[in-house]
Amino acid sequence: MSLVLAGAYAGWSGSLPPEAVEERLRLSLQLSDLPPDEFARRVIPSLFPDSTPRVTVDGFAAIMSELHPAGFRALARSLAEADLRDVLPRIDVPTLLLYGDRDVRAPLNVAEDLHVAIPASKLVVIPGVGHMSNVQAGERFDAEVRGFLRSV
Repeated sequence: MSLVLAGAYAGWSGSLPPEAVEERLRLSLQLSDLPPDEFARRVIPSLFPDSTPRVTVDGFAAIMSELHPAGFRALARSLAEADLRDVLPRIDVPTLLLYGDRDVRAPLNVAEDLHVAIPASKLVVIPGVGHMSNVQAGERFDAEVRGFLRSV
């Protein structure tokens, strides 16, 4: 048994300062009221750095435009309320943590905090990518996951 976490948090409340949690929730609830194309256009910059190929961004924006507003609101509220810091030290399986070094949603300090808190964790930082490392650097992401799974 093992665990792979990509761009993860211990919940927003478990990983971010209270003011950041309140701002993210407020913004998320506002964004959920936008038309799908506008929603995707406003969220994409926090998921991908400017260097991401347009075809990648456009493809992901098309997926995001299918997001249901009520589901997004529930997701945002759940992330805002969650504080899983007390659970992390009890994770007793090998855990791979994958993050992009240009992730503004779950920055490296969040990754490092999880790495310190989860006893059997391995942190891999993929250079040049943002929050959606599996989309932006799919081959590297898959190689890291496969290598990790083979090692456990």
